[in-house]
Amino acid sequence: MTGGLIALVAALVAATAIGLGLRWRAGRFRTARSGPASAAQPAPPAGTDVLTEADLGSSLGRQATLVQFSTAFCAPCRPTRQILAQVAGMTDGVTHVEIDAADRLDLVRRLRINSTPTVLVLGPDGAVVKRAAGLPRKADVIAALGTAIESSVPAAPAGGEK
Repeated sequence: MTGGLIALVAALVAATAIGLGLRWRAGRFRTARSGPASAAQPAPPAGTDVLTEADLGSSLGRQATLVQFSTAFCAPCRPTRQILAQVAGMTDGVTHVEIDAADRLDLVRRLRINSTPTVLVLGPDGAVVKRAAGLPRKADVIAALGTAIESSVPAAPAGGEK
C-alpha cells in the first residue's frame, strides 16, 4: 500500500509541476523559430513563416501586423481580441487581423498553431517575429510589437552625422 501511495504522490507532484509550467508559459511571447526545434521535427519549407496579404485576406501594417488565430468556442479569444485591437489602435502603422483557425487549416498547419488564441507579430514584410499561445498581457504585446518595429527600422550610419 505504501508503494501505491508513493506513486500517487509522485504523479500529483509531476502533474502539478507540469501544470504550473504550462500556466507560466501561456501568453508569453517567444522569438519565432527559423528552423527545427529538434532532430525529430524536420525543418519547415522556406517561406513558411512569412504571411502575405493573400494569406491574411487583409493588408499588412506599415510597421507591423498583429495576427490572432481564434476559434468559435475559445474563451480567452475575446479578451485577446480586445487587447490586440487596443494596441493596434494606439500604434500608428500597426494592424490587427483575426483568423478563424477552423476556416484556415492550411495556415494552422503551415505555422504550427497548436492552440487558440495564438498571436503572431509580423514585421512589415510579413515575417513572423514573435509568437504567443494563450491570453497575452497588454504589456507583453506592446513589448513584442516594439521588437518587431525596432527590427524593421534601418540602422543608423556608423560615425553619425556632423
